[in-house]
Amino acid sequence: MGEVSMTAEQAVQAFLAWMTAERRASPLTIEAYQNDLARFMAFMSEHLGGLPDMAGLAKISLRDMRAWLAHEQTWAMSTTVRKTTPDRAARTRSRRVSAVRSFFRYLARRQGVENAAVSLLATPRTKKPLPRPLSVPDAKAVPQDIGDVAHTEMARRRDAALFLLLYGCGLRISEALNLNVADLATMRGSGVLRITGKGNKERLVPVLPQVQQGLEGWLKHHPSPHAADPLFPGVRGKRLQAGVAQKAMREWRALAGLPDTATPHSLRHSFATHLMEGGADLRVIQELLGHASLSTTQRYTLADEARLLDVWVRAHPRAQSGSKP
Repeated sequence: MGEVSMTAEQAVQAFLAWMTAERRASPLTIEAYQNDLARFMAFMSEHLGGLPDMAGLAKISLRDMRAWLAHEQTWAMSTTVRKTTPDRAARTRSRRVSAVRSFFRYLARRQGVENAAVSLLATPRTKKPLPRPLSVPDAKAVPQDIGDVAHTEMARRRDAALFLLLYGCGLRISEALNLNVADLATMRGSGVLRITGKGNKERLVPVLPQVQQGLEGWLKHHPSPHAADPLFPGVRGKRLQAGVAQKAMREWRALAGLPDTATPHSLRHSFATHLMEGGADLRVIQELLGHASLSTTQRYTLADEARLLDVWVRAHPRAQSGSKP
């Protein structure tokens, strides 16, 4: 049980130190939480007529919490400060609620300060963005042309193979970059890759002959094709960082005139959408993507429905203006 005499400011600093040391939170997360908690404390100081001490933190009511959240919403929607969409503002408020909840959980576990009200505070609802797949020609063009922005021959061949794999197998960028040279041995014998996805869950992903040829072609130019080495290395031989691949995609999409939604992850969306357009079963796509829940895969259905509706409106006789039943 912690010291009751600790001030609220000291409690926040202790919490942030704990997040850094024990939870290994990133500097950006720590900075965001520090800002969120500073805003929370500033509001409560004005709302309650003074900065609460540790005992006061335990007495903050659900009504006080809701007043703070309403203040945040009013601030976010103010015409003088609003520089973002309503949904992005809701995501910011959701993060701030998460920061406050984490802080009060820390107080309960490490400082002996209990407050049940924070657990009753509703999290602002946010819309989940629909996937933005590329068209079939654009998706095919990525692995063919992305090497144009590379600075070395090795990087050109590596990026072509990497992005061919992302689109051809629907992998997450992290899944592709975690592959080693040895993983290609399994592919040669069986035509599948063993992928370790989220939660260390493994799945087998079939590899199209064209993708196999691309990977084998890259291996002939791999700077260190030893079994334990990463399949996609950086310039110093270590595992390629996702940020490097994302940067290559940013540079290429600027040359190709594609929108900002064209990212390495959009190739995974494209893989799923194009399979569905070709008649693939939703559960098959779920297995290939490694989704634990079918509802996650169904988001691709929603994305495709918008495209199908557009086709229907433009092509179906019943959708033409002036048509009669």
